[in-house]
Amino acid sequence: MRSMHVGIAGAGLLGRLLAWKLSSLGHRVTVFDPAPDAQARGAAGWTAAGMLSPLAELECADAQVATLGLRSLDLWARIVAQLSQPVDFHREGSLLLAHGGDLGSAQRLLALIAARAPQGAMPERLTSAQLGSLEPAVHGVAHAWLLSGEGQIHTVQAMLALAQGATDVGTRWRWSHTVHELAPGRIDGERFDHVFDVRGLGARPEQVERGSGDDQGFTPQLRGVRGEILWLHAAGVDLRRPLRLLHPRSRVYLVPRPGDIVVVGASEIESEDRSPISVRTLLGLLSAAHSVVPELAEARLLHAETNLRPALPDNLPRLQVSSGFTRINGLFRHGWLIAPALVEDALRQSGFEDAERVTSRSLVEEPMP
Repeated sequence: MRSMHVGIAGAGLLGRLLAWKLSSLGHRVTVFDPAPDAQARGAAGWTAAGMLSPLAELECADAQVATLGLRSLDLWARIVAQLSQPVDFHREGSLLLAHGGDLGSAQRLLALIAARAPQGAMPERLTSAQLGSLEPAVHGVAHAWLLSGEGQIHTVQAMLALAQGATDVGTRWRWSHTVHELAPGRIDGERFDHVFDVRGLGARPEQVERGSGDDQGFTPQLRGVRGEILWLHAAGVDLRRPLRLLHPRSRVYLVPRPGDIVVVGASEIESEDRSPISVRTLLGLLSAAHSVVPELAEARLLHAETNLRPALPDNLPRLQVSSGFTRINGLFRHGWLIAPALVEDALRQSGFEDAERVTSRSLVEEPMP
């Protein structure tokens, strides 16, 4: 395939993956983003624990998302191996945990997973002894299940490594540049052979201002869903894999990172409020975390983060392709889980040849008029 000049609007997770991949394939790539530099934490991808849980996420997704997630786990392993900067990535499974009084909530989730999961992929019930062998720091839970093959990725390391990797293979960055005009083959008057719009919520103001209606199903339906995470320094606390505590009202997760760090968060809040975390949420998250890992009582709170994830009414991602133009949006809470496979599908549908051929159908294939 001839070398093409590609413009990308958005330097979040999707933008960085696209830039790295396209530049590696020999294309000239220019990325536009309002952030001041590659380290500025504005995009939703920064505020994520990095759980790669295609089975556990079936609670708010479908089998196609699970399939994309399983593909992406293999792709992440290959991507991380090719980047020049280190990225902590593990695939040792994850745990579902439930206190005695919450067994009913856990059983409903397990039944949902059984109905939607690919054949042969089911949580494994653990005895107390098995749980203690896998995660000695976990105490006080009555029920536990292992989801084999699931994984985790250090999102901050990955964002930085992808930006550096893309730079190393020739990507040009237009930082501090908010895109105002975007069309097939054109970004703010500059011509390209192909344009990718992966701005997340950043796409919404421009589209609304232009009076474009629902813009093929993206706006004004696109909404922000608040996410909150805590960073704890937990010296001496040995956690090896992500934990997800099942509760009737929320799903609280704990994800270990290098340097005795544990990231704690909850699934999502239907709000576009970007303000700092509330005392109620802070106490709720910490209490839930402490209830399964008592040693966290002596952990230190390093900082809290809030951000908005872009979501569509069905909470599923959408990929649309037309001549000279590709749009991806609505990744909701599945961004890190499905991004590599979604980028692979987007490149294939957009006509970019790739040595790694895709064998399964993409999640959504909607040609734009």
